[in-house]
Amino acid sequence: MNRVHVIRHGKPAVTWGGEDEDPGLDGTGLLQALAVAKEVLALPQDQRPTRVVSSPLRRCRETAEPLADALGVEIVIDPRVGEIPTPAALSHEERPAWLRQAFDGRWDQIEGDLDYVDWTQGVAAALAEHGGAAVFSHFVALNAAVGVATGRGEVVAFRPDHCSRTVFDIDGDRLILAEKGREAQSQVL
Repeated sequence: MNRVHVIRHGKPAVTWGGEDEDPGLDGTGLLQALAVAKEVLALPQDQRPTRVVSSPLRRCRETAEPLADALGVEIVIDPRVGEIPTPAALSHEERPAWLRQAFDGRWDQIEGDLDYVDWTQGVAAALAEHGGAAVFSHFVALNAAVGVATGRGEVVAFRPDHCSRTVFDIDGDRLILAEKGREAQSQVL
């Protein structure tokens, strides 16, 4: 059975709703990225990822860099493990309220331009294709994968902390949750 390690990005310089739509990491986030790289490198050789995949967003790429550098590999960018797509009609300022409403519900209740249940399946399929990798992604995408793996329909299945590592086993094209990552201590995302 193959494994994929999914790591939420480190603490960004600004949170959603800020002026920068693609922020990098702040000082804490950079330290978290170094710490999670050390954590992954400390795994037994047969459990350690050999490839690094990232969402296209800067906070994920910057979180992935220390591990990719240590492994001597290039970061593969996969938009399927990126942020949840926001409806085109929403402004940047309206996105936080839309997200808060989505977080309180189920995938099949989210209003938008696409079928968000299908989107969750796409995230899970992407992760299943990246067996043997460390995948750097986002709070919502990670919840999508956990939801698919566990059959839960709630948007928020758990609250992964910055740089927490969630592990899935892959059986064919199916994700099996092996280990949930560390959860955030606050309700602030």
